[in-house]
Parts: sequence; C-alpha cells; structure tokens
Amino acid sequence: MALSPGVMGVINVTPDSFFPDSRVTTTEAAVARGRAYFAMGCDLVDVGGESTRPGASPVRAADEVARVRAVIEELASSGPVSVDTQKESVAREAVAAGATVINDVSGTLVELAGELGVGYVAMHRRGTRIDPDEEPVYDDVVGEVRAYLRAAAERARAAAVHPLWLDPGIGFNKSVAHNLALLEECAALAELAREYGAGLLIGTSRKRFLSRLGAEVLDVDQRFEGSLATAAWALVNGASMVRVHDVRAAVQLRDLLVRPLDEVGS
Repeated sequence: MALSPGVMGVINVTPDSFFPDSRVTTTEAAVARGRAYFAMGCDLVDVGGESTRPGASPVRAADEVARVRAVIEELASSGPVSVDTQKESVAREAVAAGATVINDVSGTLVELAGELGVGYVAMHRRGTRIDPDEEPVYDDVVGEVRAYLRAAAERARAAAVHPLWLDPGIGFNKSVAHNLALLEECAALAELAREYGAGLLIGTSRKRFLSRLGAEVLDVDQRFEGSLATAAWALVNGASMVRVHDVRAAVQLRDLLVRPLDEVGS
C-alpha cells in the first residue's frame, strides 16, 4: 500500500480503551465499523484487542486472538487491515487471518514482520506499561526518539520489511512538553523516515495531552478539535499516516490538504 498520505482508523475490540466511543465488543459491530471506515476513504483499519492506555490490565494472548481474528478475517476483503498488538502469537494469528501490517507499540516484532512479509509500524515507547502516576523524565526527548527510530529502521531494513512506518509514540510515557517537542519536529522525523524509504506515522487522536493545552482541562469526548488540529500539523509537516478515531473528519482533512488547487471547484 502507498506510504503517503494515509488515514489509519482505530477499531478497539476491547471493553477498556481510553476513548469509550471507540470501543466495540462484538465481531459484528467491529466489522460494521471497519467497513464504514473504508467507505469513508480510510486507507488502513487498525484492529486491536488489548488496550495500551495508562493503567490498563494485560490481556492473555488467547483472549486477544479471540477478539481480533474474526474481525480481521471479515474486514480483509474490504481493504487493508493492521493488527495493533505487541504479542508474537497474536500477530501471527492476525496475519494468517488477513492482516497486512503489524502495528507494534513494543518495537519487538520487526523481524517477525520480515519473516511474514508484511508491513510494520515501529513505535517509540519507554518501558513496557504506562504508569499514569509517573512523571516521565528525558534529558533530550527528541534526541532519544530519533535515535530509537533510526535503530528501528535499521532493524527493519535488515529484515527486508516493507512498507515501514516510524512512530514517535506521542502520549506513551511522555509529558505534555515532550509530546509538543516531538510534534514540533515532525518535518525532521519525516525526513528521517524517508532516509529509509519509510513513512512517519503520528497518533495524537483524543490523547490526554490535548486536554491540557488550553484554559480548561478537557475530557476525552472534548478533544476532537485538538485531534484534528494536530493531525493537520502532522500531515502538513510530512507525516505519511495519521492514526485517528474520527475517520470521516480526518479523511476530509487529508483530502483538502493534498488535492491540487486546480482540482478544487469554485
């Protein structure tokens, strides 16, 4: 599939994802939502069976497979599907069911993607789980993330992985200031990705740091505007994919940003 510019739509087959409106608990509901996303113009539907929100409880691999496999099997005939997992066994089952991309917040499955001949998202995350009460500390968050993503891209190149996206992990063990610093460097991170024939993926949708940018603290259902604004910033600054919950708005945004002016009617 093309690296740029794309919209990845989130399907959370979980009862505990941080954005309640994104949750679906049955195969039928998940498939219906995924097909609707494709009809809206979504480029890649990302199916996950384990929440990675701060404080979320781990899910057994067998339970995660049970949540995602049938959804992926049904959706794969409608368009490209990725699996959002950090478990090798789940990734194998998902690819067997039709997933063509592994979206891996752990950064450990790149060789598996090469073995299976599928695309891969390499994301930066410090630690294995997110402690909502821990204040993250970095000497140089941009420098650390750049070094991590370069190393991930080298591993992906050695494993002959394609397509590849590099994700700086907005919101994963990072403060508001860290997230904003990484967003400010989108253009440079996109250039780093291009060095490896990869794309930059940015996921800011509905995340907590967006609630703390204005005069009032916003609940998750009040973060639409911030989500759309940061997606626009990312796309304008070279991101190849934005991962979103609000697919229709993101697709419209993407199309407005990339359509040549001579194609726009009066």
